[in-house]
Amino acid sequence: MNKVSILILCKNEAANMGPCLDAVFAQKEAGEFEVLVLDSGSTDGTLEITRKYPVRVETIPAGTFHHSRTRNLAAELASGDTLVYLAADAFPATEYWLKALLENFADASVGAVYGRHLPKPGASLEREDALSAVYGETRLVKEAATRGKLGYRYYHMSTVNAAIRRGVWAATRFPEELKVFEDLGIAKKILESGWKIVYEPRATVFHSHTHTTTGLFKRYFDIGYTLRQLGIWNDGTRGSLVKDAWKLFRGKFARLGKSAGGGKVRTSLGQDLAKSAGLFLGLNEKFLPLALKRRMSAFRVYE
Repeated sequence: MNKVSILILCKNEAANMGPCLDAVFAQKEAGEFEVLVLDSGSTDGTLEITRKYPVRVETIPAGTFHHSRTRNLAAELASGDTLVYLAADAFPATEYWLKALLENFADASVGAVYGRHLPKPGASLEREDALSAVYGETRLVKEAATRGKLGYRYYHMSTVNAAIRRGVWAATRFPEELKVFEDLGIAKKILESGWKIVYEPRATVFHSHTHTTTGLFKRYFDIGYTLRQLGIWNDGTRGSLVKDAWKLFRGKFARLGKSAGGGKVRTSLGQDLAKSAGLFLGLNEKFLPLALKRRMSAFRVYE
């Protein structure tokens, strides 16, 4: 059995697969690992690029992809006793990314570890600020004793860049009733099973997306829906989220008129307002008609 399996789920990632795998196979001091690529119907040459590397390729029909179910399938196919999830468009920033993730498992009580996301060059101001707020420079250990202090961050984890013990995954699994934000769902299950989750900022990847304002509204609508569905919206998560959101707003208002980038700041402020509106409506979706909710959801959570 390989000690580590790196699991990459992809579809039409021809532009990213080469740089991602180059960075993976450049890792040092991380021991033996296998790379399993699970493709869901690529048509752009992704598989041709992938097969140039010493990886195991598995495929599924495009129509069968499901955020939770497909991640569970990847784990079932893997041979490692540590499962490392890495997005195809996430590029490890150093040769010690994998080592930094895995070192945390020296503590037998740690069930999962996730790493830092840095915005790619050219990322929007909204993405720069959002990633900075959630993925800071300080290592965090999430356990019952730190729940009150961490607020909404307590349940946060991202399988864009994360590692989970196989035994912990087998006992919890990604919740297949969730169509999206499966990492939030499994994080809750891991923590409530008594395992720790570590945020390790040394395990850094470059990863960011370009979102439209409407896209952000819909995405945050689904976040609000998921927070309520999982039962993790309470005074602690609400208070910490409002505090961080207000800090971001104040910082952006302070930058208005102080540089040539005022247009970017105004765009980012508008996007932040759209995110706040989407989150509020998602949290209160039970008061909305089904037809409207379906239009608001980015990930079709009502279908």
